[in-house]
Amino acid sequence: MLESILKQDLRLFFHINGQWHNAVLDYILPLAREPYMWAPLYLFLALFVTINYRWKGFWWILFFLLCFALADQSSLYIKQAFGRVRPCRDPIVSHYARILVGYCPTSGSFTSNHAANHFALATFCFLTLKSALGRYTWLFFLWAALVGYAQVYVGVHYPLDVAGGAVLGIFIGLLSGSFFQRRIRLEPEQTS
Repeated sequence: MLESILKQDLRLFFHINGQWHNAVLDYILPLAREPYMWAPLYLFLALFVTINYRWKGFWWILFFLLCFALADQSSLYIKQAFGRVRPCRDPIVSHYARILVGYCPTSGSFTSNHAANHFALATFCFLTLKSALGRYTWLFFLWAALVGYAQVYVGVHYPLDVAGGAVLGIFIGLLSGSFFQRRIRLEPEQTS
């Protein structure tokens, strides 16, 4: 059963990485996974909550960072436990893969930290900012999915790595976002 799943994972990897590509995506997707592309969004959110919610905004930032740290460290722990080799480091797969980044990390492949981190933050933002942003909060998941897809596209992760990271991230985002909503909850400061 596991062998069949891994074969399908490899097959999907080669579709995403080797067949479903074009020059525009070859330019955009390596950039989408870089911190300088997504950091401005998260800095904007920090300013947004600080300006609109004052002290509760600072608590939101603290929980946001805690959510990120939990997802990142949990994913690193799982990587060490599984020890799956990345496609860009696999002696056989790397000869057939398109590696679109200059550096292939030496850490394990399962789970994707990028996917875990971004899905954790997407879930946290969805739960805590839904009252302020309404239906647009679903865009956080679209952003996380784009970053996860880019990890496979550039050749540093398999699809199963991204799916595992997404599940881990959503779980951590649910825990931290639900706790924040029960204990603090963003509400505009009352002015007297």
